[in-house]
Amino acid sequence: MIDKEKRRLNLHMDRWQRKLPDWAARGMGWLRRPSSRWVRIPLGLILVAGGLLGFLPVLGFWMAVPGLLLLAIDIPFLRSPVRVAIVRTRRTALGLRRWWRRRRQ
Repeated sequence: MIDKEKRRLNLHMDRWQRKLPDWAARGMGWLRRPSSRWVRIPLGLILVAGGLLGFLPVLGFWMAVPGLLLLAIDIPFLRSPVRVAIVRTRRTALGLRRWWRRRRQ
């Protein structure tokens, strides 16, 4: 049985996947399949590790975000904080867009 947090996280990831270009959405869809777990977990760990080394050239702090998203699919205690971060980031982005539009008028 799928738990409530996993269902909520999947709803947010579905929304994000619909906004991606077709080639990226296909890749994300493949990574989200249960059979891709053997790729998803190591890739998530590598991305988080690369994000922690973001001060080095080539690597960046941005790598931690997709890594945590991938890990949250399989690790239950990460689901809630990642989902909350997604919601807060989305609300902040919408608020900043509204502020920017008002400022420019």
